[in-house]
Amino acid sequence: MIRHRRMSVADLALVLDWAADEGWNPGTGDAEAFHAADPQGFFLAVDREKPVAAISVVNHSPDFAFLGLYLCLPGYRGRGIGHALWKHALTHAGDRTVGLDGVPDQQANYARSGFTLAGRTTRFSGPVDALESPDIRLAAEEDVPALIDMEAAASGWRKPAALDAWFRNTPDRTTLVCDRHGSLAGAATVRRCRSGSKIGPLVASDETVAGNLIAHAATRFGNQIVIDVPSSSAGQERLCGALHLAPGFQTARMYRGPFPATCADHFAVSTLELG
Repeated sequence: MIRHRRMSVADLALVLDWAADEGWNPGTGDAEAFHAADPQGFFLAVDREKPVAAISVVNHSPDFAFLGLYLCLPGYRGRGIGHALWKHALTHAGDRTVGLDGVPDQQANYARSGFTLAGRTTRFSGPVDALESPDIRLAAEEDVPALIDMEAAASGWRKPAALDAWFRNTPDRTTLVCDRHGSLAGAATVRRCRSGSKIGPLVASDETVAGNLIAHAATRFGNQIVIDVPSSSAGQERLCGALHLAPGFQTARMYRGPFPATCADHFAVSTLELG
């Protein structure tokens, strides 16, 4: 009999292994930071205690939640298990706007569930020339509130619990800030992944700052870089092209409920799983 329960951190680590098997290339230290975003927002379907499907609906703020990690083991697909878990987990969001990054073969299904297309996100990847910049330093604890505000201004949504964990440096994740005479001109988090490293979020005042942050980030966990860029950030898309990062995998950013227009020119999302 299939039943639903919430995930522990250990459960979430298992689900991230599933995600790796699907080619999603999660970070090696993602489980703890993801879970801290909303410990009640990660759900499993289990068959006699065996986890068989997963989803997250993370409540970031009183008006915004994000859906991700929607996975079902191959042997359990086509039986309605994932959809039942989907409906169960969405109740956690209440009347919040819910966002997701939809893979192409599921976008029509998401639309039938009331999600509206807002734009696309393109994954850029490739080697970057690693170079440290003198005005870039490690983020300090006292920077975190300003970094949360900076990301919210760029993305349109506040995610305080998720980013409070995300912006704290660990052996597998580092946040860098561009500090110009005591003023933050930009920031980027880079994390070690199963293959290469991912940068996100990235927020920068201009192309020079964004390029310097990417080059500096490439000194941390290797220079094979992945960046997920929303279509609203035209400047960041151009910069990725100038850096010879290859465009590849695309998702559709979709929302159920009202959502803001975003226009940050140099911005990359933190992770497709948490928005």
